[in-house]
Order: sequence, then C-alpha cells, then structure tokens
Amino acid sequence: MNICGDLNKLNHNDDYKKNESTSNNQQHQNGGADDKRQDLPLSTDVIQLNTRCVQPRIYKIVVLGDGGVGKSAVTLQFVTHSFLEYHDPTIEDSYRQQAVIDGEAALLDILDTAGQIEFTAMRDQYMRCGEGFMICYSVTDRHSFQEVPEYRKLISRVRVNEEYIPLVLVGNKFDLQSQRKVTTEEGKVLANQLGCPFFETSAALRQFIDDAFYSLVRQIRLKERNQDNDSTTRAQKKHSSSHSRWRRLRSIFAFIFRRKNRNIQKP
Repeated sequence: MNICGDLNKLNHNDDYKKNESTSNNQQHQNGGADDKRQDLPLSTDVIQLNTRCVQPRIYKIVVLGDGGVGKSAVTLQFVTHSFLEYHDPTIEDSYRQQAVIDGEAALLDILDTAGQIEFTAMRDQYMRCGEGFMICYSVTDRHSFQEVPEYRKLISRVRVNEEYIPLVLVGNKFDLQSQRKVTTEEGKVLANQLGCPFFETSAALRQFIDDAFYSLVRQIRLKERNQDNDSTTRAQKKHSSSHSRWRRLRSIFAFIFRRKNRNIQKP
C-alpha cells in the first residue's frame, strides 16, 4: 500500500481539474453577470489534500504461548503470507505489517516471544510495553491450552492498575482435526472466562489469521476511545515513554538472536 503515492495522485488530478476550470472560465471573461460569477476562484469548493505522508498508528502486539503451538507460524503467515514447516525464530523489522482496518491505516509491530529461555528476564518488560496480547495454544496440545490462564495471570501481575487489557485467545492448528485434543467449545468457554474474543486458526491454511490480529487492533482502539478526556495528556505521555521502551526491547531481542545465530554457525 502506497499511501503517499495515492495522495499525490489525487492532488495531481485535483490540480488538473482546477486548471481546466480556470481555462474554461477565461474563455467567458467578456460575458454577462452569470459568466463573471463563473470566474470566481474554486478554492471554496475544492478540498486540498495534504501531500505529506502521514505515518500510521503503531500498535505494539505481543504473541504469547507455549513452545511449539505455532506462534511464529501465525505471525509469519500474517506478515509474509507464507507457511514454513520449520522456522528459526528471529526478531527483526520484518515482524511489522501495515494494514487498513475499518478504513484506518495501522502498523502492527509484533513481538513473537518464541518461548526462548533468554526472554524470561525480560518478560515483565515486554508485557509492560505491549498494548495488546495474543495468547496462543495448539488444539493438538492440551497442556498448552491449560497454560493459557497462567499467561493471563502474568499479564495481570505486570499491568495490575489496568482494568481492561486488549487480549485475543487463539487456538492454532485446527486443520489437524485427527490430532485434536481441545474442543472448540472448550476454547469458547475459556475465552468467555478471560473476557476476550476467540479464534481457531490454521497457520498452514492461512485461515482466520488476519481476523485474530485485526480483532486485537480493534480492542486497542476501543480502549483508547473509552479513556476519559481528562487523562488524554497523561495517556499520550505514557504512550510515548512506552514506545521508547518498546524500541529498546526490540533491539535487545535482535541482538540476542544475532548472537545466538552466530554461535550456531561457528564450527
């Protein structure tokens, strides 16, 4: 999606229309009163579009869940529209995806925790900085399903002063029906207990992937709209500080994975 290009194209068309109208008006300069009225500038009737490229709102999303449930597969399917049987998890700028949700541009900055041991010390940090959380389990792994409430407790412990936390529950690998260990109804009941939307997804077939991420963005927007007007300035300052911490956290994750990959490549 090229927002800047579309805006410039619209502006070019508007300029062409204005020039054409001006040329036609000049042909009737010697006409009557009605023709003179046609010579009036069109500035009151033409909406001028801002040619400056407006950066979309960044939504900081954290994907949580046990190892092997397909968190990276879900994220990569959303970002790259591809499915890999095996993926060596990394944290890079590629984990960003721009989308138009309900007519509004959004840039999803997704942090895939990947279940690595190195992240344990930073767990509080990314839970504190994230704006929305996607908790994943595999419908073929009952233990991963049973661990979902524990992830919710971890979030609540860090965000103790927040009444509402944007959250989505995802049951991945629903295409593996013959291996299913968790029913759809069980997922719905748990989501109802957590007070969040529920999606069964298939990263392999790219089913309901976008729906899950879009739903999370909608919840973040709903939370922002419900904030009191008196706390707007305080919320903006808090968002700016959180965004800075988020960028530092991403840099740390990238450093850890680069170092890990270099160690793996050494003979």
